[in-house]
Amino acid sequence: MSSDPVISLLRDLVAINSVNPSLVPGAPGEEEIAGAIAARMRQIGMDVAVEEVSPGRPNVVGVLEGRAPGRSLMLCGHLDTVGVDGMAAPCVAAMIDAARLVTRRGLPAGRLLIAAVVDEEYASIGADALVARWRADGAVVTEPTDLEVAVAHKGFAWCEVETRGRAAHGSRPHEGRDAIVRMGRVLHALEALDRDLQSRAPHVLMGTASVHASIITGGRELSSYPDRCVLQYERRTIAGETPAMVEQEMADLIGTLHARDADFEATARMTVSRPAYEIARDHALPQALARAATRACGAAVAFSAMTFWTDAAALGDAGIPSVLFGPGGAGLHGLEEYVIVEDVLRCRDALALLAEEWCGSK
Repeated sequence: MSSDPVISLLRDLVAINSVNPSLVPGAPGEEEIAGAIAARMRQIGMDVAVEEVSPGRPNVVGVLEGRAPGRSLMLCGHLDTVGVDGMAAPCVAAMIDAARLVTRRGLPAGRLLIAAVVDEEYASIGADALVARWRADGAVVTEPTDLEVAVAHKGFAWCEVETRGRAAHGSRPHEGRDAIVRMGRVLHALEALDRDLQSRAPHVLMGTASVHASIITGGRELSSYPDRCVLQYERRTIAGETPAMVEQEMADLIGTLHARDADFEATARMTVSRPAYEIARDHALPQALARAATRACGAAVAFSAMTFWTDAAALGDAGIPSVLFGPGGAGLHGLEEYVIVEDVLRCRDALALLAEEWCGSK
């Protein structure tokens, strides 16, 4: 297995630093890995477009035309990683090498597109730019799914709350108002909200919604009452929940706390939101992928949902039916993140089989 071209490509991609600069200031971003991927696509005979989404952050799209008219399939993976090792490389390697197999055999009909996009780990500006320029009859977003066909995933909203106090010397409690202590009330309310969300009837695949505190800042020095405190929290959403619902939830939380104490001052806003995604499991695309994966894996594969957000929602919102599929592994966003080598091979083979079936059909 170590001599297989997909494993060689995987080693090359993993060695390239592609940490997202929106997450880690000063990080190199995706330019170097995009260049390596564009070169490999050209090497296997694809027509390649390198499209800059923002300075130094390009999407790469490779195109393989079939010998006759047929449906189009897009395989889409992301180039960026978070501040530690990321899972982009195994999935991207699998889809590029799937294109190599299809090129070697010859695509009987249709069109195969391989899209490697930037910024999935933050705001998905790469996927948004991709769907503005490229279309397909179906897409597979390559994420680690343990070789299951994922037909849904959760959404998220990033929210910010600021509590206000009154600065004063620490020895003068009658003059000061502690913004950090007041943020404690917000945290207590969020804990209650999370318990409520997780007690509700779960979505059949996505489970329940949730909320958690992520980052908190406040205070200036030990001997002063803090005049402000800022909390950033994340609300994970399921199908049927909208940004408007999350915004109303925030407003109700702040309003309730103010009603209990007229001196309580706080504002809240949503900074980023992305919707949950779902495609019917009996849709032609997940059914075709299930057949291809069963052939590649030698056993029937399951349908599932992912807990994390992916670019499948961006593609689906643009009218491109999408599913998720990728190898198994563990340690997402952890210090020791890994992928199962055998799964990378099976994933590559399944994607190649899907391309030949899907693009060959009218």
